[in-house]
Amino acid sequence: MWTFSIYLESVAILPQLFMVSKTGEAETITSHYLFALGLYRGLYLLNWIWRFYSEGFFDLIVIVAGIVQTVLYCDFFYLYISKVLQGKKLSLPA
Repeated sequence: MWTFSIYLESVAILPQLFMVSKTGEAETITSHYLFALGLYRGLYLLNWIWRFYSEGFFDLIVIVAGIVQTVLYCDFFYLYISKVLQGKKLSLPA
């Protein structure tokens, strides 16, 4: 069950990302929320890397799930940084 929950968490954002891509835009609060979720998962992944080097502890399930979710966010991160941080509304290129 724990393994399933870790994998589910890594792909649970897909419906939201799909809706953003389908509508072509997202409200500012939604884009901030998605960015915060992605940042959380990226920092979570860095935590596990830090634990590996400082404690020698390695959990392959968590690392793989973190990488999968971070990769899913990469396109969104680019759009967020290039548009929202410049004060524009998040909209996908036509």
